[in-house]
Amino acid sequence: MTHRVTATIILMTAMLMDLMDSTITNVALPAISTDLGATPTQLEWTLVGYVVAFATLLITGGRLGDIYGRKRIFLVGVIGFTCASVFASLAWSGNALITARIIQGAFAGVMVPQVLSSVQVMYAPEERGPVFGLIGSLNALGVITGLLLGGWLVTANLFGTGWRSIFLINVPVGVVLTVMAFLCIPESRSEHPLRLDLTGSALGATAVVLLVLPLTEGRAAGWAWWIWALLIAAPFAIVTFIWQQHHRATGAGAQLLPLPLFRIRSFSSGLLVQILASIGHGGFALILLFHMQAAFHFTSFEAGLTLLPIAIGSILGTPVAMLLMKKIGKWSVCLGGIMQAAAFVWVMITLEHTGTTLNGWSLLPPFALAGVGMMVLIMPQTSITLAEIPTTEAGAASGTLTTFGQVGMVFGIALSGTAYFGATGDSGQNVTAGLWVIVIAYTVSGLAALTMPTRSSQEQPSPDPNEPG
Repeated sequence: MTHRVTATIILMTAMLMDLMDSTITNVALPAISTDLGATPTQLEWTLVGYVVAFATLLITGGRLGDIYGRKRIFLVGVIGFTCASVFASLAWSGNALITARIIQGAFAGVMVPQVLSSVQVMYAPEERGPVFGLIGSLNALGVITGLLLGGWLVTANLFGTGWRSIFLINVPVGVVLTVMAFLCIPESRSEHPLRLDLTGSALGATAVVLLVLPLTEGRAAGWAWWIWALLIAAPFAIVTFIWQQHHRATGAGAQLLPLPLFRIRSFSSGLLVQILASIGHGGFALILLFHMQAAFHFTSFEAGLTLLPIAIGSILGTPVAMLLMKKIGKWSVCLGGIMQAAAFVWVMITLEHTGTTLNGWSLLPPFALAGVGMMVLIMPQTSITLAEIPTTEAGAASGTLTTFGQVGMVFGIALSGTAYFGATGDSGQNVTAGLWVIVIAYTVSGLAALTMPTRSSQEQPSPDPNEPG
């Protein structure tokens, strides 16, 4: 039991490291621009490059764990991520930093799917809920901690390293994780002999890039014609990928993404909730962080600190979520979506009545409610989504779930950002319009939870959908 708990902590720490690095760079952009002479486009790509590479490799990364061993691939991901962090800290130009960030995102895409798939293998179905819930709480904690830690590190200028310290901090963490993972995480892989679907990997990566890249670049590029061209091409790439997966000769789960998984109601309905809720997750941090700095003149650190109650609420909401998950199952997911929607309506009302000044304390109650609601939604949603997935497909399923979450967050950033800034502008402050996108996303995600199965269908894992009979 102790060994299993230690392994879980190692996995969660690695996931937290990835989540922090998705936002820690944001607050350092001005310092990076001054030091490296980076252009606005280069600064943007230090953020976009990470996201695109991460989203692109998730499904392939999950399948690599199924084939070659989840512990082995996790170690590859951690070591690669750590080395890329060293590269980023030594960057001598904007292009060098972009390259390092792309490599970081790629190795994170290999590392992160092993977290959920390893938990799925280590724990019995009835034990997974609390663990998935704790992992889910990292979403809010990682994003906000990244903002706070990044702001502090840049300001503190530790050992004269300036902005480079935001990447150097990953090095000792990565070294410790590598050693501990080697010693404590049990190895696991698919029981069936599998081959990596290289064609599927290429097609899947192309589809993700065609979808994620224009959404991340759209507003900054003024929704230029090439943005729309990529978005129009994305559905065709997705259809081609699905067609290739359908027609691939499958031995025993040889597909990159086993399509029979989508016949499992808990999995397909959970993915729907995942992408809708993630639209809300991706949107609120962008517009609220910007609005508090632009409209109320908060520093980056102060804006991040104001959002801290969301992370605290998610941690404190864990026991509530555990209780509700046991008592009401999928209805907890529904309740969580409604709680988050109500919380951001509360935020909207507070901002509308604030005028030109804002006391951060006035946002503490609605942000805390949002954090609790996040846990009430995520904890049972993740558990239900993966409950009936056979362990042979754990990596592919985990990678797919994370991919849907990442795509949803990108959609949330694009939709809420466009509502807030305007279709092409960058000076708008229509915070109400941006928040309505978030409120609607959370509301619909809560309603989508009604398509999920009841708790009784999760008691035993379903048989491998690729098995005959």
